[in-house]
Amino acid sequence: MIVVAGEALIDLVVTAEGQRAVPGGSPANVAVTLARLDEPVRLLARLGPDEYGRQIAEHLAANRVDLRWAVRAAEPTSVAVATLNTTGQASYEFRLYGAADWQWTPQELPDLAGSSATALHTGSLALALAPGAQVLEGLLSRERDRDGLTISIDLNLRPSIVTDRAAEQERTRRQIRLAHLVKASDEDLTWLYPDRSVSDVLAEWREAGVSCAVVTRGGEGAWLLAPNGSLHEQPAVRTTVVDTVGAGDSFTGGLLAALADIDALGDRPADRLAAVTESQWTTVLSQAATVAALTCARRGASPPTRAEVEALLTTAT
Repeated sequence: MIVVAGEALIDLVVTAEGQRAVPGGSPANVAVTLARLDEPVRLLARLGPDEYGRQIAEHLAANRVDLRWAVRAAEPTSVAVATLNTTGQASYEFRLYGAADWQWTPQELPDLAGSSATALHTGSLALALAPGAQVLEGLLSRERDRDGLTISIDLNLRPSIVTDRAAEQERTRRQIRLAHLVKASDEDLTWLYPDRSVSDVLAEWREAGVSCAVVTRGGEGAWLLAPNGSLHEQPAVRTTVVDTVGAGDSFTGGLLAALADIDALGDRPADRLAAVTESQWTTVLSQAATVAALTCARRGASPPTRAEVEALLTTAT
């Protein structure tokens, strides 16, 4: 089982035709991707008591995301307004103050040591916004010390919300030391480190104890730095882009699902990732890119099923 921790919010998607409210949030999107890829997944989230919160819970349950650890919170649901331009690219505005997602307390977190969890994934605003970010960071620290599961972080920075670059550099530097797998977009790194190369940043992460680092590059594909220091390049899978909402999250879900398929997640996580072969890394990246491409080919954060991914991979070969 893969545990995902973080925000489950409403994306209010605005287009020239009008607006619609759809469940979203980076961690929740990753959880849905994993479930649609037939990976057992449990979401650690705080769900509001309002109509939006009920809509989110129904969406997650309908996609077979396990909600037994979800907290039924008193605070309202977070809302992200996603405005799509004529090419399907999304820009975001967030309504987050006092919302449920950021109010974690230590008492609300389960004991992962007594569970069947093989990985813990989090990131995005869940690791950036107080007071909940500090609580989740404490969970990551305890799990890193325990060495009983793979810890995955997706930076997924939001400079329009968390604007202090120096503080974000310090937070990122501290948190990536707790992870075995770190994923970021090239846009994340350009904003976070405007005067540094990607290779320089990845080398620093490797020295900090990150086993595997992945950088997604939109239409240019992705790079993966493996535990042995080898760099793998994955071209983007060609598709007709409807919009890019949830594309990065679906890539992350596809990546984690592919690693789960080859038993690369679990206890002694650094050893498991180090045992992944060169050809397996190629397969892992190909699956992640295919999942992202299929998501871009449809409206909203709607990741594909395992059958859809396998059909496209089979066609490609």
